[in-house]
Formats: sequence, structure tokens, C-alpha cells
Amino acid sequence: MFRIGGSLRRRAQHYMKWALLTLSCSLANPVWSSYAIYVGKNLTADGSVMMGGSGDEVSSHWLEVVPAQTFPDGSVITVGVNERAFMPGQFTTIPQVARTARYLTMNYSEYEGFPPPLTNGGLNEHNVAARDVWSPSRPELVAMTPNPQTGPQYSDLSRIAMERARTAREAVEIIGALINEYGYSTYGGNSHMFADENEGWVLINFAGGEGLWIAERLGPDDIRMSYPGYIQDIPLNFNAHPDFMGSPHLIEFAMDRGWYDPDADASFNVTRVFGVQEERYPRSEMEAELRSEAPIDLRRMMRAVRDPRISKDSTGYGQVAALSESARPEMNLLWIAPTGSVTAPFIPYRIGVQHIAPQYGKHRYLTKDEATGFLTEDWQIQEATEFAGRTFKRLMYFTCDHPEKFLPEVTEALTAFEDQLIKEQTTVADTAEALFSAGKRELALNYLTEYSATRGASALLLGNALLGSIEARTRLLYGYREPTTDVVSRLSYDRIDCLL
Repeated sequence: MFRIGGSLRRRAQHYMKWALLTLSCSLANPVWSSYAIYVGKNLTADGSVMMGGSGDEVSSHWLEVVPAQTFPDGSVITVGVNERAFMPGQFTTIPQVARTARYLTMNYSEYEGFPPPLTNGGLNEHNVAARDVWSPSRPELVAMTPNPQTGPQYSDLSRIAMERARTAREAVEIIGALINEYGYSTYGGNSHMFADENEGWVLINFAGGEGLWIAERLGPDDIRMSYPGYIQDIPLNFNAHPDFMGSPHLIEFAMDRGWYDPDADASFNVTRVFGVQEERYPRSEMEAELRSEAPIDLRRMMRAVRDPRISKDSTGYGQVAALSESARPEMNLLWIAPTGSVTAPFIPYRIGVQHIAPQYGKHRYLTKDEATGFLTEDWQIQEATEFAGRTFKRLMYFTCDHPEKFLPEVTEALTAFEDQLIKEQTTVADTAEALFSAGKRELALNYLTEYSATRGASALLLGNALLGSIEARTRLLYGYREPTTDVVSRLSYDRIDCLL
């Protein structure tokens, strides 16, 4: 039952507003533009499973390595959203497991009503990679969402998957079980993509407060771009099929609402029944491009994530994982760009990295509530360091103002820098393995930490060199273009990009 006050008319108006806003966001250019790309191992040059993508958020982003932790019996975690969310909710608690895994993630601080820090996934010590991508539910589901809603939200589920999952399939099982038991707090519909060295999975969780979700396996010959997350035809007995999982009442719920008629409908198409039938350009084009160019190598996957059609000002970072069997979890590798990778380099980080260089950690720039107070002393040195996200964001703004002039040289420089790093990885792996095998674990971990910090520093040197050159030529060739309004920013469908 809806637990809200006021008349039935006010309730109807309130929820219809949600529905219309969600529908308008879905049919036009959506506010949400996160994306994820999966390439199966039969279609890659080295036999690895590849996954990459980014989140679309307004606020600051910073890299964290979260250590494995142990918790006493009876420990709980707080999940959900509060009354300030676009679709209001209330926080609840669910049990915490005894041990959580180590993982790498990009955190960010702002999504209205969602408590920071927020995450879209990352890579954990078990070599499970995760991405989180918008996937709008049909307006009727949005309208029937309870107020207040309860249960874990997308960031809670992404974090829990990183903490607990040992395989991509297990990530789906864990999230599905949580939704079945505790429900789901939505902003209008969402999806997750998980991958390990063998396979991938796409999971969609729907608005409505009915615990509806569905997941589809991505195999070795599959290519999938979530933009938004989608699942098409599924068998009616999907829970008996090894390539699908979902809430047990999914089909029955659709039939009860008249959204699916087994006598009239040729198939059960998930997106048609529960979602919004649209995709954002260039999803189909990029899927076809990648398939035509298979086998895909790491360089090509980076280029896909960096594509200026999808990497832009709203892109919070870039991530690429080439997942293969690893004898040591410390060596699991995630390539991470500190902001939109169209003008920022991918830097290699191993799970064994012990801490993140301060230039790539949390800073005040665009961080929630930081404009309301002064700096505390313990953050003084951290804040004094250069913030990589801000440096490469400035490079983006200058480059994208005249992309026909500056984007080719930026792309060339970033690619050359990354190609050197790619070549180094065999030496990095051999050096670390020699130290591990010699019983020098701490030395091996320190080596991995120092390597990523040093390459991060080199990336900043490159970024500043490009920035200085392009800023100087912008001033000389074009002049500084002054704003024509007092509005510095707004949450709109338009994004600064480097499209030619």
C-alpha cells in the first residue's frame, strides 16, 4: 500500500508527475548517459573477457582502493534513499557478511537523496568487474513505486557485488536475492553489467516496488553495449534456463497487468514489456563496429570507451578491464582514466595497490557540500596536491572548444602514452611475481603501488604539457571566449563534447 498522506487525487498527480518526467527523459536525450561495453573471450585477441565504460554524474570523482574487511556477527549496513530523492524513500538496514573483498572503485559524491560516497562498481580481488547503467522502466511501473520506498539502491548493490561476488554469475545471484528479500529503491529503472574471465551478465532492476528484476548471461561470442541497459527476448521458463535469472513472478506480473499475452505475443521481450523501447545513439553502431573488427585487443577497447560519441563532459571517468585467469588476486588489473577518457589517459592499477596517489584521490572540486565550509587541517596536504580530475577536465574544455584543431593531437599523445604502459605490463607482472615467489610480499605490493603512482605522475606531466600548449594556442588563435549569461551550469540534456 502507498503510505502517503493527502487525497487520492494528490497521490495520482504526484505519481503521474514521476511517470511523465521519466518518460520525457527516456524518449528525449536522457539525463543519464552511463554506458558499459562487453566483448566475449572468443572475440578478443588474447582470449580475455573485456568490459569497459563509465558513469554519468555531475559531481567530483575520485579513485579508491577499498581493503578487505572482517565484521562481527550481527553487523548491518544502511541502504536505500532518503526523502530528498526524486522518488523518495527511507533508509533501512540489511545484514553485512563476515568478510568483504578488496576492490578498486571510482567514487562520487552527488545524486539527490542518495548518501555519498556513491559507486558504479569497479574490479574486486576475485576478478569480478562491474558497471552500473541507467535503464528506464515503463511509466506505469514508475507511477506505482511506493512512497516512501525501501531497499538497497543501485550504488548499494554495486558496492555489495564488489564486496561479495566471486564470479559474475554470483554477483547476479547476490543482487537478485537481496531484491527478492528487501526490495529495491529506484530512481526510475536501472541495470548492472558484471563480467569475469569466463562470461558476463546484464541485470535489470525495475521501478514499481514489486521486486521485479531479470538477468541475462553474455557468453564468449557476445558483444553488448548497455546504453541504456537492455534485455530482449527471454524464454517463459527463464528460471530453468542456465542463461537467465530473475524474480519468480516476473511473467505472471506482466500477464496480470495486461502487458503480455502469450496467445497474442510472439515472444516475451523484456524491454518492450517492462522498459522503454529506445536506445541512445550510437549503441547499435558501436556493437556492429566492434563485431566487424574482432578480434578486439586492449587498444581497440580503450578506443571504444574513449569514443567522443559517448565520452564527454558528463563522463565521470573511464574504465577498461581485460579479464583473464590470474594466479594471484593482487595482480588483477583495471585501467582507469581520472575523468572522461576522450581527453584523459588510462592508467593501470592492480588490486595489490596499497593506496592511491593523492592527486587521484578525493579533492574538494565538485564534491558535495564542500562549498559550505572551510578546509580542515587533516585535509590540508591532500587538497594542496594537484587534482588529476580537474587538470584533465580543463584539457577537455579547451580541446572540445575546437576539436577539429586539437582533438587529433590529444588522442595521438594519449594513445602513445598508453601504448608504452601496455608494453610495460609483462615486465610489471614478471617483476611482481619474482618478488611474490621470493617471499617478499610487502616489497611486491610496494612495487605495484609505486608503479601506478609513478605512471599517474607521468600522466599529469603529459596532461599539463598538452594543456599548456592548447591553452596558449587557443588564446593566440581564437582568443578567450567570454560567457554571454550568468548561468555557469545546469542539469540539462546538452553535454560539452569533442564531436567534430
